[in-house]
Amino acid sequence: MARTAPRRRGYPWIVGTLLLGFVARDSSAQTYSVEIRPALNDLKVKIEQIPQRSLLIVKLTNNESKRVRCVLNFDASPQTPRRSTRSINPGETISNVFHAQRRWLRVVVDVTCQA
Repeated sequence: MARTAPRRRGYPWIVGTLLLGFVARDSSAQTYSVEIRPALNDLKVKIEQIPQRSLLIVKLTNNESKRVRCVLNFDASPQTPRRSTRSINPGETISNVFHAQRRWLRVVVDVTCQA
């Protein structure tokens, strides 16, 4: 006589899917303020911010005809400040991601660019 496996009900799967949907919907909510302080030295650099719950994405676009070097200083107290240096070719867009290690209330980003 062959044994059959017990039939599993679909309720846990449905509940899990619904919970995952609520978490994904809420994960992009911004819970902190962002202040960007640019020092571009008359260079044509476009700065975009994409804040999310646990990370901040800063996009830099070089609209100059020469290579530009940008230094980004992130300060999100009480988290340790972070510094990042990026070189951007003409017409190129780069992304820099700053991850939360603690809860943020405010993030200050100093962007200094030079040719």
